[in-house]
Amino acid sequence: MSRNGAGRAFIGSFTSAGGRGVTVAAVDRETGGLTVLGVTDAVPDPSYLALGPGSTALYAVSETEAGAVAALDITGDEPQPLGEMPVGGNGPTHLAFAGGHLITANYGSGSVTALPVSTDGTLGAAASVLQHEGSGPHTDRQRTPHAHQVLPDPSGNWVLSVDLGTDSVRVCALDPAAGTLRLHGETALRPGTGPRHLAFHPAGGHAYVLNELEPTVTVCRWDAAAGVLEPLGESAVAPDDVVDDAEAVVYPSEVVVSHDGRFLWAANRGHDSIAVLALDETGEKASLVTTVDCGGHWPRDLVLDPTGQWLYAANERSGNVSWFAVDAATGIPRHVGSLTVPAASCVVFG
Repeated sequence: MSRNGAGRAFIGSFTSAGGRGVTVAAVDRETGGLTVLGVTDAVPDPSYLALGPGSTALYAVSETEAGAVAALDITGDEPQPLGEMPVGGNGPTHLAFAGGHLITANYGSGSVTALPVSTDGTLGAAASVLQHEGSGPHTDRQRTPHAHQVLPDPSGNWVLSVDLGTDSVRVCALDPAAGTLRLHGETALRPGTGPRHLAFHPAGGHAYVLNELEPTVTVCRWDAAAGVLEPLGESAVAPDDVVDDAEAVVYPSEVVVSHDGRFLWAANRGHDSIAVLALDETGEKASLVTTVDCGGHWPRDLVLDPTGQWLYAANERSGNVSWFAVDAATGIPRHVGSLTVPAASCVVFG
């Protein structure tokens, strides 16, 4: 919490594109408004962030050729560096906690890395690096693996990695003592879709994989006991006239599920929209309801605040974070405000 008692948001941005690095902002829970408290550029290109256990440390990938992850002390309003560690891969784009380790998805090298986290929040050297294998039909984007996201499943027993280059999602087991990642299984998705990120239904039995190379979301059944992800079907996240237009530029980036499991939102770069999809009671069917303007250009990230009342879009190319009031009955977001954040890439809440 910030000194004024409001919640806090942490915003990542690309320093190589004029971003400030990591911005700390106070969050007004009544209005959704953001007010800048502090900034640090200590980490190059901190494109994705994750809050540590206890909320006293923040972790950031450094999406560079060298590839690193940094720890930051956030007990004050201006983050203080706690050190960084190489990830043994290049271009890390995402990170998450699992089994006492920080796991990174390394887009450039197509690998996933596990690093131990000490009780004081500092990071140890990489315990393991799991290299993905394979390719896809898009020769310009899928010649090699490109791990784009990594996250634990709701049971905490598995780590899933979404690979845009191989059109698949891998399910891994993590040894919490040794930090070793072991491949348990791999789910193939339709070739050429380019899966980027996934989100779980709050009930835990379904997952929604957002595809970057086609504006669709793949609905999957998730069996936590067996560690098996099963594709059930796809739904559009852009209107038919956009999907059918070969000249249209639409690169979906992030998928979010409402806390009550009734709605799904997806950010569409290029189309610069937020798609609103209704989920049925089973969670197995997703239907596009509408799209709304994202409040900027090139929405790279989309996130709900902890209350579920406010939706935030990090608009990379327009350099702002916009926020929306979510209609609880329809799921349709209404634009309320915006904060200037050059080269904004992600938002997380503390």
